[in-house]
Amino acid sequence: MNAGLIIRMLFSIIGGLGIFLLGMKNMSEGMQAVAGARMRKLISAVTNNRFIASGVGISVTSLIQSSSVTTVMVVGMVNAGLMSLQQAIGVILGADIGTTITGWILVLQIAKYGLPIMGITAFFFLFSKNERIRYSALMILGLGMVFFGLQLMKEGFYPLREMPEFLEWFSKFTPDTYFDVLRCCLVGAFVTAIIQSSSATLGITIGLVGTGIINFETGAALVLGENIGTTITACLASIGASTNAKRAALAHVMIKVIGVAWITAIFPVYISLIKSIVGAELITAAELFNGKMTFYHAMRAIALSHTGFNVANVLFFLPFTTVLAKLLPHIMPGKMRKEVPHLKFIDVRMLDTPAIGIQQSRNEILRMSQAVQKMLARLRTIIEKGNANQIGGAEIFHHEENLDVTQKEITEFLSNLLSGNVPHNVMNDGRMQLRMADEYESISDYITNILKLNLKMRKSDLRMSEDAKREILDLHDRVSAYINFINESVEENDTEILSKANTQGAAITHFVKKYRRKHLERVGTEHTSPLKSLIFTDILNSYRRIKDHALNIAEALTGEK
Repeated sequence: MNAGLIIRMLFSIIGGLGIFLLGMKNMSEGMQAVAGARMRKLISAVTNNRFIASGVGISVTSLIQSSSVTTVMVVGMVNAGLMSLQQAIGVILGADIGTTITGWILVLQIAKYGLPIMGITAFFFLFSKNERIRYSALMILGLGMVFFGLQLMKEGFYPLREMPEFLEWFSKFTPDTYFDVLRCCLVGAFVTAIIQSSSATLGITIGLVGTGIINFETGAALVLGENIGTTITACLASIGASTNAKRAALAHVMIKVIGVAWITAIFPVYISLIKSIVGAELITAAELFNGKMTFYHAMRAIALSHTGFNVANVLFFLPFTTVLAKLLPHIMPGKMRKEVPHLKFIDVRMLDTPAIGIQQSRNEILRMSQAVQKMLARLRTIIEKGNANQIGGAEIFHHEENLDVTQKEITEFLSNLLSGNVPHNVMNDGRMQLRMADEYESISDYITNILKLNLKMRKSDLRMSEDAKREILDLHDRVSAYINFINESVEENDTEILSKANTQGAAITHFVKKYRRKHLERVGTEHTSPLKSLIFTDILNSYRRIKDHALNIAEALTGEK
């Protein structure tokens, strides 16, 4: 056995696999950047209607060219409570069909053009100023890398045909019996679980079939196992997630395992059906392609077997999505345990889909705005009643602690998201959200500060005069209305609010100065405790600072620095 030849083969196969995987990543990123808005609309269209959910799964997976990314995203959305288990099952079923497009891309007879496609599109990606052109070029560059990587792997496999030792080893995996079929499935599942890309193992299988190293039947059995192996990604993503997210990952595994179980039971019939469609004689016939003998029709048959299995399996499970959603809680019961503080709407599983991740972090910003509104409502009750009741005060402190955690985790999430290859609009949205999260957290600090000042007054057995309380409540209502106006603008993404925000903000500043002046007049005409006087002015300053931070949010929304 020629050691040098084996080393060259390994270099070609491993190098081709690496380029193939990188190409899939670039193609996915490019498609997400170009079609990000469309993806967000598709995800928002998910309902309990199994057909619509499956259609969304097909569309999203077709856009990002990775069922693994889609299922990981679904696990993340279930974990965040944004998608029900029944909806998730529908999307997962659709993703199984969407991923079959990759197989048909791989059998296109343009593999030899992979290198020139890479070369031409690389120039557009590197030197174009137009972002849409750049990311479209990245998508096509990824496609070229996929073709070139597949070509390199096929080149690496060709010498195996001249090595009897390898041919003898591969012959052991011929699916002549039911148990041989299962053995091939286990090999396919194992390799896919290690690589964590069914597209890559499908490419390897197509390469082996195309070079004649293995026959079509063996390749079809390996592909069935690869469908099971791809579920490992969603399983890993569910580690540390909620019980419902784990159920979504389990649903993915069950759908694939049960599907492979019933298709292997009729494997000879299934193979005969594929052969009748493609042509049994054509599958075993080699053609001269790119200067070498290639079993092109066998490659087409593999892509068809992959598509046929997934379509048949989806049609098999589609009527039972509701039943499966009700069954899973019995298979995996929930655990009663105290939840630690965590973000509701964003998840690290979204980092592979920036177009969706940036939308989920925006939802978390909106949740921060609602928390601030609740804190102001509680604070008003405390001021009006003249005492800091234990429940209301504890709720304000609780919200403030949660907002501290939220702001920290949003910063970490967006920092990781923006460190990747993301389009300009996602970068701008991310920076805006970072600033908003910081401003909302600061507002919560000043609300808590006003509460502490009220507690301090109560402990010192001091009471505000009726005039002072009336002034504070009036200022509170104005600031609360201002915050509500800013929050509504953020929710509606109104970028034309700055002029109105400045006008209303100036009015609040005017009232702060007016009430400070009236307070100084009272101090000059009646005896007032120095501590009470200091607390009153500190409360006024806190309301002014709340207004300032709210104005900063308006500036961030409108793109002001």
